[in-house]
Amino acid sequence: MALNNTITDVPGIRVGHAQDIEAITGCTVVLCPEGAVGGVDQRGGAPGTRETDLLRPMHLIEKVHGVLLTGGSAFGLDAAAGVMRFLEEKGMGFDVQVAKVPIVPAAVLFDLEIGRADIRPDAAMGYKVCQNATDDPPQEGNAGAGMGAKAGKILGMAGAMKSGIGTASQDLGGGAFVGAIIAVNPFGDVIDPMTGEILAGTRPAKLGPVRFGGEGRFADTLAVMKGMAGKLVLRFASRGNTVIGVVATNARLTKEEVNKVAQMAHDGIARAIRPAHTMLDGDTLFALSTGGKSVDVNIVGAYAAEVVAEAIVRAVWAAESLGGLPAAGDLNLED
Repeated sequence: MALNNTITDVPGIRVGHAQDIEAITGCTVVLCPEGAVGGVDQRGGAPGTRETDLLRPMHLIEKVHGVLLTGGSAFGLDAAAGVMRFLEEKGMGFDVQVAKVPIVPAAVLFDLEIGRADIRPDAAMGYKVCQNATDDPPQEGNAGAGMGAKAGKILGMAGAMKSGIGTASQDLGGGAFVGAIIAVNPFGDVIDPMTGEILAGTRPAKLGPVRFGGEGRFADTLAVMKGMAGKLVLRFASRGNTVIGVVATNARLTKEEVNKVAQMAHDGIARAIRPAHTMLDGDTLFALSTGGKSVDVNIVGAYAAEVVAEAIVRAVWAAESLGGLPAAGDLNLED
């Protein structure tokens, strides 16, 4: 089969975006109509999530039919109700005899500081995003949950850059694949994992009488952190950060194994974002196994980290300037 280097290379996976351009917010759904064993690993200190406990081992639910990634901070969790309605109409969900209850895990990112803070993803958008879901290559950059995504916010919005949503996949051989779709809204900088070069992140900013970050293109979040007193970092830093995403594979995995894949996939965040998993981030990755192919969990997890890192890089290169924030492509054009 011809690969498109996106998560929809994984058989049984469909992706949809919906967004409000004026409000600069949106949501993304990953649907698995035949069901998938689900897992999750949450590592940031400021998460906004729903239905995560039931994805872990020792809990009753094995399969889910959709995962929602959404903007709007905690308000955006309303969109999951629309996903539930769509799935119920399709007869999908956990059978409780009197009804089928769709299980829709979700994670949010904070995008209220650009666009309009009073418009967030809601149930209507959640229903629409399911209607938009296909197995075509998903749009990257300013789309879905990536609409309001930013990077490099230690100096607040004055030094931030526009980010977005990205996706990537790997052929594991024998008809098995692993893919990821990631909405990239970190406190830190997005870097090239191969070179360590900052691709999108904190720009030098003048805050009051003091200029932070030197005279270069990027301030370098780690350098700013080391040079500031801890209280000063917290004074300027944006509280609204997180990287959220979904890793999917058609490898046949148990619930414990798919949770291990979600855990290993976080290595991709650590490779492509510096620093990662801070108390100001809500980093959360879901993992889905649609089954069918026999692949060692260690192989799936190792390549899950690879596709997560690649998806993060693709997110910032595909992003376009919006809401007064420049994108990586804009800075590249200035050379």
